[in-house]
Amino acid sequence: MTTALDAIRSRTSANHFDPTHVMSREEVTELVSLATESPSSFNMQNWRFIAVTSPEAKQRLKAAAFNQPKVGDAAVTFVVVGEVGGHKHLPRLIKPMLDAGAINQAAYDGWINMANGLYEGKEQFQRDEAIRSASLASMTLMLAATGKGYASGAMIGFDPAAVSAECGLAANEVPVMLIAVGHAAPGNWPRKVRRSIDEILTIR
Repeated sequence: MTTALDAIRSRTSANHFDPTHVMSREEVTELVSLATESPSSFNMQNWRFIAVTSPEAKQRLKAAAFNQPKVGDAAVTFVVVGEVGGHKHLPRLIKPMLDAGAINQAAYDGWINMANGLYEGKEQFQRDEAIRSASLASMTLMLAATGKGYASGAMIGFDPAAVSAECGLAANEVPVMLIAVGHAAPGNWPRKVRRSIDEILTIR
């Protein structure tokens, strides 16, 4: 099993996938289950994952992604969706903690009231939060894929309206990115050079 540090250091963005590789429903479910361990503001978990696996659905999604081959060749291409207004689900999501005695009623009420005060009436901020949460979950999904021995490639090259229509997204849902996952095929580039730490780190 690949360690977390190994996955971080070895993950790379793949463009070429083995089109004969098929992932089971259980394998796809496990990747999403691991992705949902990601943090989110107030634990609102304002994300959703659409796993596109059938050849027909992948071809339709590929057309909405400017015909990038990896959308059709990968075993699965995930559409990672962020939800605008995810704080509205907090009363239900936090209730199990209240019921279990992990928090008291005052903490429960304060949690919800603070989130409402931060997000209510601020649609752009809610949209920003949807993209933040979905992006965190996307990175976790890609690291999980690396840990399981798969290659992955994230994409923002797609028509958001076309992807939304293909996936039947609600008006408050944002297609944040596509992530192709599967077995790598020959032809992928090696890991790209990173900027030096001196260039990007300030310690104060």
